[in-house]
Amino acid sequence: MGLHDRLRAAWHRTDSMLCVGLDPDAARVPPHLGNDLAAVETFCREIVDATADVVCAFKPQIAYFHALGAEAVLERICAHIRDRHPDAVLILDAKRGDIGPTAAQYAVEAFDRYGADAVTVNPYLGTDSVEPFLAHRDRGVFVLCRTSNPGSGDFQSLDVGGEPLYLHVARRVAREWNELGDCGLVVGATYPGELGLVRAAVGDLPLLVPGIGAQGGDVAATVAAGADSQGHGMVINSSRAILYASGGADWLDAARAAAVATRDEIRAAGRR
Repeated sequence: MGLHDRLRAAWHRTDSMLCVGLDPDAARVPPHLGNDLAAVETFCREIVDATADVVCAFKPQIAYFHALGAEAVLERICAHIRDRHPDAVLILDAKRGDIGPTAAQYAVEAFDRYGADAVTVNPYLGTDSVEPFLAHRDRGVFVLCRTSNPGSGDFQSLDVGGEPLYLHVARRVAREWNELGDCGLVVGATYPGELGLVRAAVGDLPLLVPGIGAQGGDVAATVAAGADSQGHGMVINSSRAILYASGGADWLDAARAAAVATRDEIRAAGRR
């Protein structure tokens, strides 16, 4: 089953477009869990198990694990998601972008080492830098398009032939790269107007949407701008607002409550 089919199945099974991002900051892991890599692993595993029934996907951010020298922890967390929650889509947030032979090694890392269903990639180096990822059968990519960070417009909004560069990226991915394999786009919730333009340009192509929660993106505006023709079409990510909903002994209950509340807010916005 390819990425697009897995996403559709997850959206319908859970009636949820919520994705929980796994960005483990060792300084914010509840102190009673400890202060070593075992504590980080326990923290992520417990978050996954507490929220799996209310999400369509999990998105580990590779930098948080690499910075701690915790690649083996990430391997085990990904294996846990695949083994215990096999219907959840596993997206590795790595933002890879390099020449073809190096990209091929990054693809092996994402799909063979970590077992991800999809990986985030940077389009700046062009088609040949993405092709190695799309050569992996039944896996896919989310291509950076209009990202949620404040400086994203420095290049993504540059005028190219009368329209912003990010729309050229969106159309190239939808019309050409998606013919090579399953593609989606990364478009931030912090720019709902641009999100709507991307949706209009790419039809029902899946969108990975960061920027709600700690980054302040508006859920209702995001759903109104980004839902596809079936009322789904988005993987709406929240990381810190769920992971660190409480720093106390109730941290896990608080994380689940935050995930449920966010899922319900997204659902309600889709039914207006």
